[in-house]
Amino acid sequence: MDPPDNPAVPALARMLITDEQFASVRSTVMDANPDMSEEMAGRIVDEGLKFVAACATSPGLGLAPSRVVDEGWHALILHTAMYADLCQALGGFVHHYPGYDPTNYDPPILDRTRETIAALGWVADPELWGPPSDDTLVSVAAKCQHAPDCTIVVQPKPKPKPG
Repeated sequence: MDPPDNPAVPALARMLITDEQFASVRSTVMDANPDMSEEMAGRIVDEGLKFVAACATSPGLGLAPSRVVDEGWHALILHTAMYADLCQALGGFVHHYPGYDPTNYDPPILDRTRETIAALGWVADPELWGPPSDDTLVSVAAKCQHAPDCTIVVQPKPKPKPG
């Protein structure tokens, strides 16, 4: 599938931010998860970028990250200036509405989110988009699980009225 005609969506999600920004966000994930490898933290940040791009470019769908991907999204958000610039470049600010119940899992919402990522020309990492459980590939500090009552719906910034 070819990426859409949106110049803000590069061939690789990783290219949405600079190498220095990526390294900083990856370090934030590792700081919150001291036993995590650099490689795994990078994968989580990459999936967080895909999630933000899916939300920003497809407002109104009601998307949600997996619990593992939410860790990458949290780390992106902590880099506030970079995150604001990223959202603006993608078309809309993606606000975070915490879902505090880590068992709040709704497969259709994650399916819709992965499908939206695929529509951007990317593949969601199947190992990082699974259900919240203790047997996952990686354990993360984030206890959020965004579904079903706290999906993410982007409201594009209203355009100023003339005059």
